[in-house]
Amino acid sequence: MFKKSLVLVLPLLVLAACSSTSRQEEAPPAEVAPPPAAVATPDDADAMASAGTVGELNARSVTLPPELADRRIIYFAFDSDAISAEDQALIAAHARFMAGRTGVRLRLEGHTDQRGSREYNIGLGERRAQAVRRALGLQGVAEARLSTVSYGEEQPAVGGEDEAANARNRRVELVYTAE
Repeated sequence: MFKKSLVLVLPLLVLAACSSTSRQEEAPPAEVAPPPAAVATPDDADAMASAGTVGELNARSVTLPPELADRRIIYFAFDSDAISAEDQALIAAHARFMAGRTGVRLRLEGHTDQRGSREYNIGLGERRAQAVRRALGLQGVAEARLSTVSYGEEQPAVGGEDEAANARNRRVELVYTAE
């Protein structure tokens, strides 16, 4: 009787072990933000932007002209991924900067305010980043030089829940890196 029970239970244990192992080995979802050590803090980003040099902490920096150094954020209206005419001109200026610099890449980081579900905000942040990507592509920037990521509401630019804070959090940040 014991042997029969063991024969029936043993395959179930093996299946249970396999299913829990596969869950642990899955890659994290795309919307998970990188660990804090890999992301520039606001103080670091502000210092790099004011110096005209931007990029990731462990990547070679890219020196931007003064007229672009402090203008690396595209803002959006509530629940929208439409780019304003003013920001279209800014995107065109960034595309012109990239035109002669083949070793420069651009990561477009989509963000939202805290309203809406986490899933909805990840999608909205991605749609915003893709809208900027399409606009840069129309200006001649090669797709291979652009990447997108959505942080949704997870990395607010400013705290607070008033309209001024929400407006600053609805954005796409242009993060330059050099190869």
